[in-house]
Formats: sequence, C-alpha cells, structure tokens
Amino acid sequence: MIKAIDIHKTYKQADNILHVLKGVSLSIAEGEVMAIVGPSGAGKSTLLHNLGGLDLPSQGSVEFFGQDLYTLPEHKRAALRNEHIGFVFQAYHLLPELTALENVILPALVKNNSRKTSVIELDGVKLLEEVGLGTRITHRPSQLSGGEQPRVATARALMNNPKVIFCDEPTGNLDSASGAMVMDILLSLNARTKQTVVVVTHDERIAKRVGRIINIKDGQLVG
Repeated sequence: MIKAIDIHKTYKQADNILHVLKGVSLSIAEGEVMAIVGPSGAGKSTLLHNLGGLDLPSQGSVEFFGQDLYTLPEHKRAALRNEHIGFVFQAYHLLPELTALENVILPALVKNNSRKTSVIELDGVKLLEEVGLGTRITHRPSQLSGGEQPRVATARALMNNPKVIFCDEPTGNLDSASGAMVMDILLSLNARTKQTVVVVTHDERIAKRVGRIINIKDGQLVG
C-alpha cells in the first residue's frame, strides 16, 4: 500500500545541516496496524509526515498504491490526502471557532463530492457518537476536556473514510485511561473496516497493542 524508498530529510539551521532521516526504506501493507517508536529527535514524526504526503523528502520517494506522491503537483497531492489519508496530530489542530461537529465534517466539506451538507452532518454526528461524544456536538474545543479533544480529532480523521490513518503521538498528552480509549477506537476501526493505522508513540503500552513495531534511532531503522 505504502512504500518508502531510501528517504532522507535534511534541514538547514544557520550554517549547519541537520540530517533527520538517513535512508529509511519500509513498506506498509493494506489493513496493517503499525507503531513507529524511538527516542525524541529520532525522526519519527518527520518520517510520518513524509509517508503522509505532508513534507517533501530531501531524497528518495514515497509510493501510495504505486503512485509516487512527490511527483504529483501540490494541489493533486492535497486532494489525495483529503480523500485517502486521515491525520491525528498530538496538538489535535481543532479550529477553536468551530463546534465539535463542524470540526469533524470539515474534510468532507473541502472534498469535491456530491454529498449534501445535511448528509455530511448526519455522518459527522454518527462518528461523534461512535467515539462517545454524541452529546458534545455543539461544544467548541475550549469546552471539551483533554480526553474529548483527541476523540474529536480522531472522528475528523475518519470523516472521508480514508484508506490509512496516521497518528502522531495521539495519546501523548493524555492520561492512561484516555489514551487507551483512543487506541480502542483505532483498533476497533481496523478490526471492522481493515483501514491501515500507523501510530508514532513513546508509550510502550500502546506499541504493544499493534501488530508490528518499527524502531527508529538517529534517523535510521534499527529493528
């Protein structure tokens, strides 16, 4: 489903070159649940962003169902992300002026399709109900608890029924119970729909619940 081939990523800082990824190659199968683990600064989030079409590698390629993501024009890559890829970030990136429901349905409103807004809203309500927030649809992010915000972000990532969900430390700011609940949602989704899930995490308890663990250290895969 996804193939990264010799990915390098460098950043220029003043007179120094920071080499974050150093020739990473890996494949991710359709329906797989995988964790990327490693110490802070190892390149986990950078790799996730490269795999998801968010950040251009300095060298190498990323294929999504055989299509090289970074040969696509930016607008086509953005359309592909919107339709096929869901993201859950550690900071959640919920828009503060929108309600939980409005945040969730935003990807579907952006997508160019024939679904009526009323149908999209019903689908958004169903997703919020699935993550246990059916009574919070009109609440804005500031009115949601620390355990509720990531569930809204997860529902938003699922709105367009993506083929893969990339999660960047989705439980990093949560207590153990809330973190387990978010993982329960993702694993249940995978069991029902076989959507691929890739999670960057520091939490060994989370990593142990997935089918495959990739270790990264100093920008290279180590196991």
